[in-house]
Amino acid sequence: MGKVTGFLEYDRQEQKYELAGDRIRHFKEFTLPLDEGDLKKQAARCMDCGIPFCHGPSGCPVHNQIPDWNDLVYQGDWEEAARNLHSTNNFPEFTGRICPAPCEEACTLNLENQPVAIKTIEQAIADKAWDMGWIKPEPPKTLTGKRVAIIGSGPAGLAAAQQLARVGHEVHVFERQAKPGGLLRYGIPDFKMEKYHIERRVKQMEAEGVVFHCNVEIGKTRSFASLHNEFDAVLMAGGAENPRDPQLPGQDLDGVHYAMPFLTQSNQRVNDEGIPEEVEQVTAAGKHVVVIGGGDTASDCVGTSFRQGALAVTQLDIRPKPPMIEDKLTVWPYWPTKFRTSSSQAEGAEREFQAATLAIEGKKGKVTGVRCARVDETRQPIPGTEFVIKADLVFLAIGFAGPVKEGLLAETQVALDRRGNVMADDRDYRTSSEKLFVAGDMRRGQSLVVWAIREGRQAARSIDEFLTGASTLPR
Repeated sequence: MGKVTGFLEYDRQEQKYELAGDRIRHFKEFTLPLDEGDLKKQAARCMDCGIPFCHGPSGCPVHNQIPDWNDLVYQGDWEEAARNLHSTNNFPEFTGRICPAPCEEACTLNLENQPVAIKTIEQAIADKAWDMGWIKPEPPKTLTGKRVAIIGSGPAGLAAAQQLARVGHEVHVFERQAKPGGLLRYGIPDFKMEKYHIERRVKQMEAEGVVFHCNVEIGKTRSFASLHNEFDAVLMAGGAENPRDPQLPGQDLDGVHYAMPFLTQSNQRVNDEGIPEEVEQVTAAGKHVVVIGGGDTASDCVGTSFRQGALAVTQLDIRPKPPMIEDKLTVWPYWPTKFRTSSSQAEGAEREFQAATLAIEGKKGKVTGVRCARVDETRQPIPGTEFVIKADLVFLAIGFAGPVKEGLLAETQVALDRRGNVMADDRDYRTSSEKLFVAGDMRRGQSLVVWAIREGRQAARSIDEFLTGASTLPR
């Protein structure tokens, strides 16, 4: 905890943003950090709540010891706060920027809608640790002689790789894209997290012994069998990026795209990576954009479209408009459904709730609009409520249907669950194939970065136990 009476003395204060009119002119991060004095006051608000739900099952998936490092920040011991934070989270600078902060929803002070600014403090600790040079490579003192291959370099793969390398295993990470990071690099826009955060973690991990192999797609450019034969254990951490297909009339019109290729292409362009000539260049400049979907990926399409120069952006959500404030006594400390406005939506998006997409309209093969209707409580279209939204560009952002089945999974022939994810439990992360493990979205379905980090860490411990019979890695 922080100061005993801190929550009574100080109001909640969060990071502020650059003005929307300024921040949409660039792709850089736009949060304005608090100064150290304000951060200490915010940490002081952490109260002696008895049971800290913030780092329990309903709060933080990696079980960050939030009251502990809040107290350390309040006391001014930032270095120890950084050590504590890194004991449970390999990449707090990632989660401090892009995690939706279920810890704050679980905070006892959220009963009064004034939770501790946990996410802001986490980012500040991580950033200060880098600025002060406290984060250094931690190579193992001895090597085990065991070799581990990790397929995918998203947050689950990176977390597992770092943990396994630090206990002495030879770790090789295989990434199909040109650079490591997975959807951290190619899915999350730079205005939410600039990519130098990934670059310096990769350098740290390389100094710890991790070897990265980019432009290698297992199951396509290299067979899984060759990998399986060469290594003592293999971890699949390839994510769940098979987009959900809405099967809309007109979906094949020119100007209709899935969200993730658009975001990937934008990130490649922003970071001066080459885009293959055969790939269609998609830009929102000068266009009326409609984004179908109400989640984070849809919101990222909104913010990216504004920065590319869209004339107007409309976001469609089939769900009813949620309440401004949840019923605390029936929901807390779990994640509530309530009205939220992302920074991207606040930049000028029109939002349509209870709107079902009936079809995509077009002329001469090109999209011209999206035909919608209001829905009832069962999400069935209400007769007589149809309307059309003008569109030159439409993005489908309605979620993902598990991992891609072609290539790697087809070759491994591992058992899948009823949702199409790789079957494995969250105790040992073993698949139905010998010495093959799985972690992250490929196992649990699309989820948060913090859940991927948790699964990567836990899978690393399971692999370590499998290879050596015991493990000192935390679970």
